[in-house]
Amino acid sequence: MNYSGFEYSAYVKFFINLFALVNPIGLIPIFMSMTNHLSESERNKTNFYSNVSASIILCITLLCGDFILTIFGISVNSFRISGGILIIMISLSMVNGSIIKNIKREKSTKNSTKKSDSISIVPLSMPLIAGPGAISSTIVWSNHYPGLINSFLCCVVIFSFFCFCWFLFKTGPIVVYYLGSSGINILTRIMGLLLMSLGIEFVTIGIKSIFSLI
Repeated sequence: MNYSGFEYSAYVKFFINLFALVNPIGLIPIFMSMTNHLSESERNKTNFYSNVSASIILCITLLCGDFILTIFGISVNSFRISGGILIIMISLSMVNGSIIKNIKREKSTKNSTKKSDSISIVPLSMPLIAGPGAISSTIVWSNHYPGLINSFLCCVVIFSFFCFCWFLFKTGPIVVYYLGSSGINILTRIMGLLLMSLGIEFVTIGIKSIFSLI
């Protein structure tokens, strides 16, 4: 890369690449469905922790993700398949309504704050936000643009992107207000179907990539 005047367009492309892979606009209904039972403060806390966790995950991936996968003997394709399976499991609970029942049950207990802490990491932060696609792409990007300065600037892009995601998720309660309880229930099942398709796509791509290497 030419350091005499950084190629800022490369970092803009990295931002756009993250936006396309993470698809934060498409995740807003999912975030709403999973946090509709929480109070405003708990929802804001979940929003904050999920995006901070996702940014940390991608920054660690950028700096040493390839090394970590190599140490444990894990391929990106295997990670993609496992992430896809986890997404499918989540989507099944959304389609059959069990996630809604669990949410209502949690709402009537005193453990809602603990629940909000748990979903902020899994599944919101990973694999929904920092999913296999974003992680694998970040690993490829770190190999394509090595160097300390590039790594630092890419980390800045990652944190900027998740600040943008935080702002988008912040608007979620407004949508919840207009949709109402019935609308959220319907939307949860629709998003469950879409999530299932996404999970199957991850698994399919992972399997195809593995067989192409044989």
